[in-house]
Parts: sequence; C-alpha cells; structure tokens
Amino acid sequence: MIICRTPFRVSFFGGGTDYPAWYRANGGAVLAATIDKYCYLTCRRLPPFFEHRSRIVYRKIETVRAVEEIEHPAVRETLRYLGVEDGLEIHHDGDLPARSGMGSSSAFTVSLLHSLYALRGETPLPLTMARESMHIEQNRLGETVGSQDQVMAAFGGLRTIQFGRDDKITVDSVPIGEDRLRELQSHLMLFYTGTPRTASDVAQTYATDLESRRRQLEGMRRLVDEGVDLLVSGLDIRSFGRLLHEGWLMKRTLSAAVSNPRIDKLYQRARLAGAIGGKITGAGGGGFLLFFVPPERQNAVQAALADLVHVPFAFDMQGSRILFNERDAVALPEAAPVQLPFEKRPAKVANVARKVKPRAAS
Repeated sequence: MIICRTPFRVSFFGGGTDYPAWYRANGGAVLAATIDKYCYLTCRRLPPFFEHRSRIVYRKIETVRAVEEIEHPAVRETLRYLGVEDGLEIHHDGDLPARSGMGSSSAFTVSLLHSLYALRGETPLPLTMARESMHIEQNRLGETVGSQDQVMAAFGGLRTIQFGRDDKITVDSVPIGEDRLRELQSHLMLFYTGTPRTASDVAQTYATDLESRRRQLEGMRRLVDEGVDLLVSGLDIRSFGRLLHEGWLMKRTLSAAVSNPRIDKLYQRARLAGAIGGKITGAGGGGFLLFFVPPERQNAVQAALADLVHVPFAFDMQGSRILFNERDAVALPEAAPVQLPFEKRPAKVANVARKVKPRAAS
C-alpha cells in the first residue's frame, strides 16, 4: 500500500508563457507557490481473486479487466506509459474541487506517477516526475496545458520556474526569509466561485495562436522578474498586489473566455472593499479567485464576497510526498510541518477546509 500526497498551487505571474508552443520559441517563466491543499492517492496491487483486474475510485468507480478499458484518461495513459500490467486498486481524494484552476489535474498525474514508482521500489527525482507528467498530459492525452503545474506539484514551495527554448527547465526557490514569506501569505485570500471549467478548453481559445498575443505574454513574463525583485528587496509588500492587478488586466485580454461578467463583478466588489489586486487562478473562466488584501481590509472583503466560499490557506514548502509505504512497515516521519513554523492557523480553518472538501476527479 502506498499513500501519496501532492499539493495544489497558486500561480502569481507568468502564466501563459509556460505553454511549450511559446517557450520553445521565446523562453518563459512563472512565479508560483504550493499551498496546504492536496491531492491524495492510495495505490496497491490487487490480489488476483476478483472478477475485475483493477479498481479505480474517484468521482466514479471503475472496475476493469484491462488497462485499455479504463475510462479515466490520466490513469489509463499513465499505466500505459509505465507499462504497468499488475492489477491495481487506486483511490483518489482531493481537498479542493477539480477543474478549479489550482493545478489539480497535474497534481493527480504527478501523484499517480509517484505512487506507481514507489510501488515498484523506485524514488524518482522531482524533475523526472514533472517532465513525465508533462509528456502524459501534453503528448499522450493531447491536452492544451502549460508546464508550470507539473513542476510545482513535484517540487513544492515558493518557486520561480524558467522554461528555456531548448526545453531546459530551471527551478529555484525565491530567496526570502520567514518574515517576508509570512508577510506575503498574510495578504492573500482565496475564494471559490463555484464555477468549474476545464483548463484545456479555456486555453484553446488563446494558446493555439500565442504569437498574436506577444505583447501580453512578454508583459506577463516581465512581471515575474518584478515580482521576485519586489519580494527579495523588502519594498512595500502592497506593490505585489498592484502587480497582480496589472497582470490580471493583461490576462483578461488574452481571450474573452478568461473572464466573464460574473467574475468581473466579483473582482470589482473585492477591489471596492479593499483588495489591491487579484486574479482568477489557472487558465481562467471560473474556479478560484485569489486576492491580495491588507489584513485590516480582509473582513470587509470577506463580507463583500459573502456568497463565495472563503478558503484560508498556508504555503506548503514540500512537493509530492510518499506519506506511507507498506514496504517500510511504518508511516514516514514528517520532514517539516505542513505549514510554516511561524504560522498558527485558527481552529475555524479546519472547519472551512472540510466544507470545501468534496471527492474530486483530476
């Protein structure tokens, strides 16, 4: 039995420049962070005593006799890619809804790869898991998705990712101290709009003709460097919120599908209540809204968005992790707290987390 936990992420700047069609010609970069909301997978070899050979449990339950019969595309193609022939039982649970712009699909694929490697006694490098997840999603499944989600799921933390024209990927931690990290985290608020969407569908409205959007993408790439410089320099953290607002205005021009009248109204309500900036997470079209709000204005923003689910969160500094490996007979000890040492979340956070914890498919 393997139990794997893989974090979801919030992306700040550079989204859009992580599409292979763009960065292979121009280079790209992203600034993002993983949070303490996770994809959980349990995986075990299934004894040969059942009518079915494999059982996959997510928002539905599949019992199949062959890999080719599996309906879940990521499960089917990952098993094919790794050449898995053993019967398996796979269970998925997620802390946040699927199709919500938090990198859930890539977290699922990375988690499945990690679990299957662990099941056969192997420990893959984070970059290996990220690249193989990209291959499965972009090539084997033919999805129009970027490359940041797979990297963030595998590595975790507050990171910059550089995508080179030669397909080289460079992943770096943002070199800031705990106080600055705590300051950034204390200004962020996350709200669920209740509108699921498929990132690939939204991305197809602009990712197939990125050259015509060069001005926006170059501007969004520039914000990555400005955001990192601002965090590292120790300048007024509120400038980070203003950069988020600038980035959102650029992103909205990529396609009419990125936003809609409801999202625009929600964004405006939050700004009027005190949010300095924000964005829709992921490709756009729905899912979660991330806002940068001074702590003294957060009650007002929460009141202004009372019809949405507010999801408090903390940064998670680890990537995909095997929590339990039956081969080792014991649960693996935590290398570090899930949340930062300085962060003590109030008891009410757990209640909110449970409120938004449906079982979700990748």
